[in-house]
Amino acid sequence: MTPLVEVTDLRKSFPIHRGFLSRVTGHVQAVDGVSFKIGRAETLGLVGESGCGKTTAGRTLLKLLEPTGGTIKVDGQDITDLDREAMLPFRKRMQMIHQDPYASLNPRMSAGDIVAEPLIIHGEASTRAERREKVAALFQRVGLRSRLMDSYPHEFSGGQRQRIGIARALALGPSLIVGDEPVSALDVSIRAQIINLMMDLQDEFHLSYLFVSHDLAVVEHISHRVAVMYLGRIVEMTDKRTLFEAPLHPYTEALLSAAPVARSRARQRERIILTGDVPSPINPPPGCHFHTRCRYAFNRCNTEAPPLREVAPGHLAACHLHDAGVKVPLARPAGVAALAG
Repeated sequence: MTPLVEVTDLRKSFPIHRGFLSRVTGHVQAVDGVSFKIGRAETLGLVGESGCGKTTAGRTLLKLLEPTGGTIKVDGQDITDLDREAMLPFRKRMQMIHQDPYASLNPRMSAGDIVAEPLIIHGEASTRAERREKVAALFQRVGLRSRLMDSYPHEFSGGQRQRIGIARALALGPSLIVGDEPVSALDVSIRAQIINLMMDLQDEFHLSYLFVSHDLAVVEHISHRVAVMYLGRIVEMTDKRTLFEAPLHPYTEALLSAAPVARSRARQRERIILTGDVPSPINPPPGCHFHTRCRYAFNRCNTEAPPLREVAPGHLAACHLHDAGVKVPLARPAGVAALAG
């Protein structure tokens, strides 16, 4: 079956302008050759440290940012080079839930008008009465009372605002939603409610998610598969159970060891402290980008970038350790504690 989304060798760089004439003196390689697929009604979690390129990858997938290279296919159709007009039919099918529920809503518009705006833009409702009926149904589906449609964003709590954002994303009946850290600004108890709502909506509407997050507990709770990014590249990708129980990349191993877990689990795993800072994406290190902080690095890592390849069935990793004849067992950290609630 054709995947809903297929991204191949996606790249996105940003020019650096300096001097009186604003000359281009370099580039920030935010996304550096990323490839992944998302099936129908599947959630792919995209995790990594701040600044690794997760959000840029999500925004480039939606073509909110134009890719520098690579291809993006939706339902087998290449949308990489489509102009604004040709993209309109695909805009309806691909929506986004933003990180900050306070900044992502127009304070001058009522909540009902915010949710109705996509319907107006795409001509999905011909009359105001029809729009209000659709918006009222969306409010109720995300757990908000329809009488709140005429209220303004400042009258809602953070969790309620994020529900408005979800209702807006659902308005056009999308197939894919990119969630850019959609619960990171919320309290833990509200976080669980929003995650469970997203999972219920996925079951009901057969939605696919690209779920961008640095919170491993949330990713473990919602995802079917997980891709780990480091400095613009995906270094490991597999189903969530395998990733959390048996990571194959040293960076994934370090991320999992740093995640908070119950005391009983903490005794079962080694604590790994990464040395040094994350290199600059303006001038990334040669070879494997992670070799400057990797405790297993050897000479080949310094000069040759490892490809993302299938090390075990369905388990991809970009690491020279898994080549024939190199046997360095990674520590097996206990799984991250599941999201409470």
